Amino acid sequence: MTESLAWRPAPSSIPESPGTYRFWDGADRVIYVGKAKSLRPRVSSYFTGPAGRHPRTQALLTAAVRVDWFATTTEVEALQLEYAWIKEFTPRFNVRYRDDKSYPFLAVTMGEEYPRVLVTRARRSPRTRVFGPYPHAWAIRETTDQLQRVFGVRSCSDVVMNRHRLLGRPCLLGDIGRCAAPCIDRVDAAEHRRLAEGFCQVMAGGAEPHLRRLRSEMDAAAAELAYERAARLRDQVAALSRVVERNSVVLADGVDADVIAVAGDELSAAVRVLHIRGGRIRGERSHVVDRGATGTDGELIRAMLVEIYADGGDPPPTVLTSVDPMDESLTAWLTGQRGGRVAVRVPRRGNKAALMAMAADNAAAALASHRLRRAGDLTLRSQALAELQTTLTLAEAPLRIEAIDISQHAGDAVVASLVVFEDGLPLRSAYRSYTIAGPATDDLSGVREVVRRRFTGTAAGRYPPGLLVVDGGPAQAAAAAAELERLGVSAPPVVGLAKRLEEVWPAGAADPVILPRTSEGLYLLQRIRDEAHRRAHRHHGRRRSADLRVSVLAEVPGVGPARRARLLAHFGSVAAIARADPEEIARVPGIGPDLASRIRDVAAGAMPGPADG
Repeated sequence: MTESLAWRPAPSSIPESPGTYRFWDGADRVIYVGKAKSLRPRVSSYFTGPAGRHPRTQALLTAAVRVDWFATTTEVEALQLEYAWIKEFTPRFNVRYRDDKSYPFLAVTMGEEYPRVLVTRARRSPRTRVFGPYPHAWAIRETTDQLQRVFGVRSCSDVVMNRHRLLGRPCLLGDIGRCAAPCIDRVDAAEHRRLAEGFCQVMAGGAEPHLRRLRSEMDAAAAELAYERAARLRDQVAALSRVVERNSVVLADGVDADVIAVAGDELSAAVRVLHIRGGRIRGERSHVVDRGATGTDGELIRAMLVEIYADGGDPPPTVLTSVDPMDESLTAWLTGQRGGRVAVRVPRRGNKAALMAMAADNAAAALASHRLRRAGDLTLRSQALAELQTTLTLAEAPLRIEAIDISQHAGDAVVASLVVFEDGLPLRSAYRSYTIAGPATDDLSGVREVVRRRFTGTAAGRYPPGLLVVDGGPAQAAAAAAELERLGVSAPPVVGLAKRLEEVWPAGAADPVILPRTSEGLYLLQRIRDEAHRRAHRHHGRRRSADLRVSVLAEVPGVGPARRARLLAHFGSVAAIARADPEEIARVPGIGPDLASRIRDVAAGAMPGPADG
């Protein structure tokens, strides 16, 4: 496939200033937006020779027909424009956050005469204290319910408050002591504001002064024999303590930080965000993302930070990340958003590193859960099979798909796997592993042997696949198709799936089929290919281990197949023989003391370290 990039701009036409650039496709849609400290070298870097390009960059250039740019004064301005363009054009090659729902926040409207507590999804409002985000709205309501027992800040709207003011009686919350009832002047505006400030102080992590005050007042009331008042204060202490206990301390008191970790593979990833305020986890969220055209872990984190704070969210003074985003403009932009210095760093040791490890584990779990839900969705599986039928021009949907993968090391211990998916789900009972013997020392000869063994003899009677997938490119697909033709097998259609660019190569085609990155059909092919690769890799490891055991013991004169089998049955491995005493080895039937010593010496010499260590 020859490359045609006639639209490539001349380097001299690209300014060297900071700026933002856009790639467009043939339908006049923006497919990728990026920013650069210097536009000329950054844009030109996309057009290096094909051999040096990253697979995601190659996929971008295959889809694009032109590129343009907009020069800015500073790199921070370029970052802001990049975010605005991504929001405007939603380019398919940029990082795409599938979980695009907004998260709830707890807000206290300190700009009003009588501040109000409410749940909101707006990240900032004028003169409003905002806390969160929280994973669920019910988590906010539980916290609010406990704190209203202590502070009684109103939660009603202005309309409701004015109605009860005209009626001259409070609402239900006022009747049961959950609201200070400013509507009937039970407290004045100054006192209600003081209660709201206490509420905000607790939400910011400063509950201890209020606990000490309430306990002191409770003891004083008990000393004065005001038992009803002491009981109310006791309940308030219990409510406030529950709020504090719910948010366990993960860092030193007073530490405000956001923790962002990434876990994933070449195609997708999960980003886990923990919001630490006052040393406690106040909110968390997970996003599953497509990596986009150049979606390294650092770029995913940068995109996540811009996503969180671009609409007015206040960054904390510390941002902990699993990898360094390596972007000075990001740090400068965060500092500008906060109005104070923001440090972005990767924790290496201590509590912060442990917290990062926990976030990374949760990110990996979120990605695994997403994949499981996606694989189990009947609608998506049906969509995937229909896409493959249409895209590959198959006579019918490939309800049964088989995939072949070859695993070897420089022609050593060549093995293969064949995995089977029916209706988009793995059929593990039909999996097969093959040991490739004889002249098969490369992937192509291995593919031919697997095809021959699968479609001849008793195996030929198995239910035929609607599609045969080979891990590799056009050469592997052609080898499989040629072997089928030699055997006189008219079906199935054969495709190769090239891992680097995720191109689908129908056997005999001059060009690959490029499925969209969001295609369910591509996702299904990737799952099948990866499953075949995992099985072949495991089989290869076992084969090499078995070959090592045989070759080591075969070096000992007097140890033939029968004695070798008895030794391995008794000890289980060469490593166990190396650790054993000669007397123990001599207990194996047919092994004398002299032979036992030689066996032990040879086995110990084959181990990477001292046998007794």
